[in-house]
Amino acid sequence: MKRTGGQLIVEALKANGVKRISCVPGESFLAVLDALHDSDIDVLVCRQEGGAAMMADAWGRLTSEPGICMVTRGPGATNASAGLHIAMQDSIPMILFIGQVQRDAREREAFQEVEFRRAFTEFSKWVGEIDDAARIPEFVSRAFAVATSGRPGPVVLTLPEDMLRDEVEAAHPRHYMPVAAHPGRSQIDDLYGRLTSAERPMVILGGTRWNEKSVAEIRSFAERFQLPVGCSFRRQMLFDHLHDSYAGDVGIGINPALAKEVKEADLLILIGGRMSEMPSSGYTLMDIPYPKQALVHVYPDPSELGRVYRPDLAICASPADFTAALANLEAPVEPCWAGRTKQMHDAYLKWSTTPETSPGAVHMGRIMDWIEANTPRDAIFTNGAGNYATWLHRFHRFRRFNTQAAPASGSMGYGLPAAVGAKQLFPEREVICFAGDGCFMMHGQEFATAVQYGLPLIALVINNGMYGTIRMHQEREYPGRVSATALSNPDFAALARAYGGHGETVATTEEFGLAFERARASGKPAIIEVKLDPEAITPSRTLAEISRTKSG
Repeated sequence: MKRTGGQLIVEALKANGVKRISCVPGESFLAVLDALHDSDIDVLVCRQEGGAAMMADAWGRLTSEPGICMVTRGPGATNASAGLHIAMQDSIPMILFIGQVQRDAREREAFQEVEFRRAFTEFSKWVGEIDDAARIPEFVSRAFAVATSGRPGPVVLTLPEDMLRDEVEAAHPRHYMPVAAHPGRSQIDDLYGRLTSAERPMVILGGTRWNEKSVAEIRSFAERFQLPVGCSFRRQMLFDHLHDSYAGDVGIGINPALAKEVKEADLLILIGGRMSEMPSSGYTLMDIPYPKQALVHVYPDPSELGRVYRPDLAICASPADFTAALANLEAPVEPCWAGRTKQMHDAYLKWSTTPETSPGAVHMGRIMDWIEANTPRDAIFTNGAGNYATWLHRFHRFRRFNTQAAPASGSMGYGLPAAVGAKQLFPEREVICFAGDGCFMMHGQEFATAVQYGLPLIALVINNGMYGTIRMHQEREYPGRVSATALSNPDFAALARAYGGHGETVATTEEFGLAFERARASGKPAIIEVKLDPEAITPSRTLAEISRTKSG
């Protein structure tokens, strides 16, 4: 039976297990939208393509299945590139479908034409264009395989408008086959020998391709061997923060005591992560290309092993495949490093205790204490980029897997679209977005999406009237010379109500708890604007102190 290209796209998505997509509609893929009309795939209509792509990233991040996004050509696709870049740097499986100009108009700079194989190659693992509708099952199957194999990442498929209208006979699509790479027995034996002869070992978890089972297996391994475990930047959900082995997060603003331990370790076991610029504190924790620490690097893509750091032992495997091989390793009765593990956990607990004082009427430390005491362990926290995120990353104690969606790429504007995606995926769980005033305004229009689909997330907008991180750096490098960092903001609570949601304004610490409870009880998407003193730029330093340090 003949089907249109649009019908074949939808058929291929269903065959590969897709249950939802995000999109901003465009005339270039109307044939796909028509086929979706008769499908049971949920379509989340978004307000800007960047937000739609970030929602797809959040789905991929929280499910390990490719998030699916559809946008139109030209400005639609270039808007979506922000989410594409996040997925690429964060190793998140995602497929971006782009409606394209019709085939006989290509290379003429037709209306909104972009040659995406040139434009988007840097942002994705593969960019393909489907010229023949009969090859749609082939291209889509390959897209799923590429997005999920090795180091996961985004794939782009462009869909010429006229191709989607063609009626053809084509193969019936099948579900893609994930590629697994298992560690060899000799590699596990080598790892065991290195570990049992070490005196200051440490494990650092990161990256993607984890699941509930592998997280439980690495916890069991750490318990048996009494190993200290750190989580890399914005991957804190991989280990229970109150477990005796947890040593803290290895990322921006790292605990100086933890940084010292990483540098002085005699064996680092890096599982799943790349130890890129942010987790490595600007490439200062390990020497390049030969770390002083003995390095065991476990990663699912051979092209990454040895690319920056030359490991003493390289194991090409995903975390899920690697951790299963650790189950039968016999731990020493009394590991010589057990006391060090306890000291590192105690140092983490001290570091993650909120400060007692703060400038202004709003004390973020006490707000974090309230959140810790009044939110469930399975609550999902999302955020974008900015100094405000320090309060979440340093003082929230993640207890369970799949409770964090945050861009390791440091992209602003991510928190709200990610919260929309997370709440649609897990409607029974509380979803809390942290955003700065500058961060929220980049994709704040997706609050309308949350209202349209009845997704009662809670967004905390930490408003200090500026691009805080840049202002902090500005005061450090050019004290007293404020330029291009001040912001004039709307009334965020009124904005929430204008969209049809619930709005609250918090001007003092004492107001926060009741405001949160009212937001929760409203049953609507909610914004809680927290008016933070601009001087409270970090948990430990004010803007004035940073400026004086440079000028002095």
